[in-house]
Amino acid sequence: MPRNKYPEETVQKILEVSMKLFMEKGYENTTVLDIVDNLGGLTRGAFYHHFKSKEEVIDALTDQMFRENNPFEKVKQQKELNGLQKLQQIIKDTTVETDYRKLSGQAVSLLENPKFLAEFIESNRDVLVPAYQELIEEGIRDGSVKCRHPKQIAELFTFLTNFWMVPTIFPFTREEGLARLEMVKDLSAFLGVPLLDDETFARLETVLETAGEE
Repeated sequence: MPRNKYPEETVQKILEVSMKLFMEKGYENTTVLDIVDNLGGLTRGAFYHHFKSKEEVIDALTDQMFRENNPFEKVKQQKELNGLQKLQQIIKDTTVETDYRKLSGQAVSLLENPKFLAEFIESNRDVLVPAYQELIEEGIRDGSVKCRHPKQIAELFTFLTNFWMVPTIFPFTREEGLARLEMVKDLSAFLGVPLLDDETFARLETVLETAGEE
């Protein structure tokens, strides 16, 4: 079998086809065979040469899309905002429906797999915590944030927003979800970093209308 001279192109083709199918059919309803059938002549062997499963595909896709649309990098370019406003904008952006948000929602089921859960914890610790900490420290410098221990608060916010509010990890009913949301608002304000303004809180309430257990 001839060696693939352009492995990066093959990987990108697999990711593009998979993204299209996940958006059209949903992750659960898409099979590896579906992906292979849409690769324009590439074989199942070519797929498995680069990915062991469709779980690895969606993991790679969410990672790529986060890097290409990193909300922390985008908000840092908004020089007119202070540190607190940048933090609030990060949370507000989570209420906007984008392909990344849709894909991330589909990928939540992967967190039932210990391997993917461990990778999720690691990425939150190594990527999101420092990103939150940087903005909190900026807020302390410009006076918009009044708090001590920025690193520990960044760790707490990461846990609250990316673990405690994820029903796959901590299941909740709609009413429990709303109570948690109110607690995040109250706790962050108490700590001197009020993440949720009234507009963002209302948006998140709408999101929670369909979250949690039925």
